[in-house]
Amino acid sequence: MSTGLAGIALPTGWEWRPLKHMAPVITRGTAPNYVDEGPVRVIGQAANQWDGIDWDRTRYHDFVGNPAHLKGHLLPGDVLINSTGRGTLGRVGYFTGSLDELPCMADGHVTLVRSQADILDPRFAYYYFSSEPFQHFIYAALVVGATNQIELVAERLCAAPVPLPPLEEQRRIADFLDGETTRLAALENVRARQRAFLDEHVYAEISETLLPGILTDPSGEFPYPWLPKLSPEIPLVRLGYICRLQTGLTVDGARNLSGDVVTRPYLRVANVQAGRVLLDSVTEITVPRAIAERSTLRPGDVLMTEGGDLDKLGRGTVWRGELPDCLHQNHVFALRPDPAKLDPDYLSLLTQSLHGRCYFESTGVRTTNLASTNSSKILSFPVPLPSISRQRELVNLLREKLEITERAKELLDEQVTRIQERRQALITAAVTGQIDVTTAREIDA
Repeated sequence: MSTGLAGIALPTGWEWRPLKHMAPVITRGTAPNYVDEGPVRVIGQAANQWDGIDWDRTRYHDFVGNPAHLKGHLLPGDVLINSTGRGTLGRVGYFTGSLDELPCMADGHVTLVRSQADILDPRFAYYYFSSEPFQHFIYAALVVGATNQIELVAERLCAAPVPLPPLEEQRRIADFLDGETTRLAALENVRARQRAFLDEHVYAEISETLLPGILTDPSGEFPYPWLPKLSPEIPLVRLGYICRLQTGLTVDGARNLSGDVVTRPYLRVANVQAGRVLLDSVTEITVPRAIAERSTLRPGDVLMTEGGDLDKLGRGTVWRGELPDCLHQNHVFALRPDPAKLDPDYLSLLTQSLHGRCYFESTGVRTTNLASTNSSKILSFPVPLPSISRQRELVNLLREKLEITERAKELLDEQVTRIQERRQALITAAVTGQIDVTTAREIDA
């Protein structure tokens, strides 16, 4: 019998046992030789998700021989635990079988646990590994390394305590959790669809308010066929004529810092999101004062990133001066509009419209997973330019409408958080014997 997790008292008839006494296979997978198409499908950390395998993220291993001899060869009922990297380590998935006829294997960053099914039901094991107490235990006792270079130690996992109710009780618990988590997942999916509808509504609202007719009556005229017919009072002006672009600074370990230097907050690509700036992880950088002066943000600058997901490329975010004397990375462009001709909020919203999306997606350079733009393409962005007073009227009109939608999205996000908390609480209570699942099922019914 093993010592259990601190603070958890098991019901009568349950006991703690080391995982290795109930799981004959506890091992990392194989480091694959990746190919575009191959005889073995590889499941890595990106493909191993809480709710199962994301098959779109699997890859292929170039292998000759019997795949059953591969370290990490998968069988239905295997539990997969991501084993490297903070934020990913500890994520637990459950393998139910191959997507197609190809054999599957775990890669070297995933630990495979194959339980002895007549002692430890694999679904019960999956839910226990997913529970909050065990997730805390992973980081407290099973991990080595520092910062992001952490990994799960298989030898420690072998000795990890697992609660062991009678086998029939394990199966009842797993059946109960299968039903409850499926129901909660369906509810979460509904909320996700509702949020997606709100995002589409915002997109349409911005597009039609700034450019009436763009969704219903595009002109089809070269070179911007998606634009509607514009009023003669609204010229189409190249952004570079009414806006200055400021480039950021690079991190250079060889830079001379012996003279007049300053240490300032430093905005990176990760801090710049569509429509907002994330300031919870802003780093600092020390540079010569002259360089800092050339890359200091000012309130009213519109931030755009050089690269990222294609659908987010070129989306502008207005800098409000949240951090004094903040600098920005060279992959973040700062656009400084002429205040007499272009309102920064109008420009930011315009980049989020159908016009902005069509322009930046059509001019972006695409790679396998990402896309990029450059300063000349940004400065060539065609801006429909009503009077500055009209721009501000449109911004205020949209702000009132979008505030209502944003509040609705916040409420949906809160509901999703509570659904996830409910799921975790149910799993933890069930696998540690805090609830009688038979009674709980009857109450729900």
